[in-house]
Amino acid sequence: MAVARMNGGKAPDIVVLGGGSAGWITAALLHHAWADKGASVTLVESPAIGIIGVGEGSTPQLKAFFDLLGIDEAEWMPACDATYKLGIRFSGWSARPGFESYFHPFPGPTDLHTQPAFEQACAAQRRGYEAGAHPDRWFLATRLADEAKAPQAGDNFPFAPSYGYHFDAHKLGAFLREWCVSRGVVHREAQVADVEVAAGEVQALVCEDGARIGGDLFVDCSGFRAVIAEALGSEFQSYGENLFADRAVVMPTPRDGTRIMPATGAIAMRAGWRWSIPLTGRTGNGYVYSSAHISDDEAAAGLARECGGDAEPRLLRMRVGRMRESWRGNCLVAGLSQGFIEPLEATALHIVIHTALEFIQAHEQGGFTARHRDAFNASIGERYDGIRDYIVAHYRLNRRDGDYWRANAANDAISDRLKAMMTAWFTHRDIAAANRELYPKEYYSSASWHCLFAGYGSFPPPEKMQPLPADASLADPARIDAMLAACARNFGEYAP
Repeated sequence: MAVARMNGGKAPDIVVLGGGSAGWITAALLHHAWADKGASVTLVESPAIGIIGVGEGSTPQLKAFFDLLGIDEAEWMPACDATYKLGIRFSGWSARPGFESYFHPFPGPTDLHTQPAFEQACAAQRRGYEAGAHPDRWFLATRLADEAKAPQAGDNFPFAPSYGYHFDAHKLGAFLREWCVSRGVVHREAQVADVEVAAGEVQALVCEDGARIGGDLFVDCSGFRAVIAEALGSEFQSYGENLFADRAVVMPTPRDGTRIMPATGAIAMRAGWRWSIPLTGRTGNGYVYSSAHISDDEAAAGLARECGGDAEPRLLRMRVGRMRESWRGNCLVAGLSQGFIEPLEATALHIVIHTALEFIQAHEQGGFTARHRDAFNASIGERYDGIRDYIVAHYRLNRRDGDYWRANAANDAISDRLKAMMTAWFTHRDIAAANRELYPKEYYSSASWHCLFAGYGSFPPPEKMQPLPADASLADPARIDAMLAACARNFGEYAP
């Protein structure tokens, strides 16, 4: 079988279309991996086209990105108004008494001592025994976030929790642009008017002034416009039947002077949910909603009412889904060009970083040919679909009132894998084993699935609960409390 070739045997000359966080992150990773192998990286962006970025959050993948490039937090965080993020506080997603709020923490090393006890408590409560299985009691990150402590321990405590960040997306893009250019990435400001395609591959980007920018490999980071992907005839797979939210309205508010909580707020609203993201200079607020259930004006008014904002609201229309092929011809799509699920679990940059790193590995192992393209596309598609399922579960499990929430709870357009995971929970199966079976790459950990189900109070109704048997071999919650309290004393108050 003939092997499709791009620039076989030689690191490619790369052209990235579009800046913003996605473009500059991808450019930075490609340059870091291949500059010493002879690759060049040019990023083309138009000053006339703004980025979509708002105040954003990340998963711990962003920390891994900065660590890989050797960029210290003291260098980039102040430049981007960044704060720490230990997880997400979900409020109002469940109507069950006692489960009105729960925290989804990022996994950390101390969880090895508490997660098994939490999952055992969940197993008992799923069978109708009152075992105190609310997730908030069992994780160090939750305690630190609630106490507004930074994830930086003293020298005598070697078990730092895993964490991500909140940041200003515009400032992050500007920081990365400066960092990349100082290391040899070429930055060209130009408006692309056309994409030259021949035999299924991009030959060049043609600018409005007639300039032609050629290369071996092209990366499409042009946002929802997906300029190069569209020129190549890439097919978009919508998630619209799975996820109803298709718009967001955003509105920053000033900091109120109180301490910064190192967590994202995700608060249920009438036709969706709103985020609250604490930055050093302001708070980012946004209402993610379904345009079929509320008007743009009503959503903007609802957000202003809840966050006390009076700034001009900014409307975003979201294309929810993914490209069927992240690597088509000699083009890699990344960021919003590649796909968008929704901001609920802050996975956008996680996918950007993972896509770039997996592409680097696949392309290099294939001798800089397209030998591993099909396997790469399948892997990235699986990751998108797995993340989608976890986010869909937030909506499918809800028991809130209102047209939007009832429509989500009744939505049967969910994957067979998610149906199987939900069945596993309600039929008392081992969730860790079900996760490994249904999602072999475990896009979300067993702890995350337990937090989600337990955080909603997905247990038998209170009237059917029984006291724990006297011989139940479960961990003493008081001992867990004492251990986490002792751990938390090694962390100081967060004061960026």
